[in-house]
Amino acid sequence: MRRLFYLLPVVVFTLMAAGFYIGLGKDTNVLPSPLINEEAPQFSLPPLPGHDKGFSTADLKGHVSLVNAFASWCAPCRMEHPVLNALAQTKRVPIYGIDYKDQSDAALDWIAALGNPYTQIGADSGKVGIEWGVYGVPETFLVDQEGRIRYKHVGPLSEDDIKNTILPLVARLEK
Repeated sequence: MRRLFYLLPVVVFTLMAAGFYIGLGKDTNVLPSPLINEEAPQFSLPPLPGHDKGFSTADLKGHVSLVNAFASWCAPCRMEHPVLNALAQTKRVPIYGIDYKDQSDAALDWIAALGNPYTQIGADSGKVGIEWGVYGVPETFLVDQEGRIRYKHVGPLSEDDIKNTILPLVARLEK
């Protein structure tokens, strides 16, 4: 019995070492989303002041879309914005914006200064972002023609992300 008591620390250490080893193989940049392959949440966001339309679930039906959660106070969003502008110019896929927990005036100034890649923008106080599973901005979702979320990208999109991940997924979903 006493021998088993001395083996207990060795067993605990072995289990902890195995757990750490398994954890090393995981990509920490990938945050799982329970919404993948599920319908996008039902929502209706008001427009930014001076814009005609907001953004709602109905806007996602019938075509593959990108949904980008952003904010004017977000430094990584500023880094990502030229990539979104370039993608929007290709007219390859419509980009919808969720202006997440932002001041309307700041968002309008930001769009005016940096350009507007968005087909439509909805102003979100945070509730819709939570329903989408937004951990923080920027986050981008790829939505298929039926309105199902097929992919989630956390952090700023790069040109490589667009070229190697987003556009191939768009092409596959359009078939």
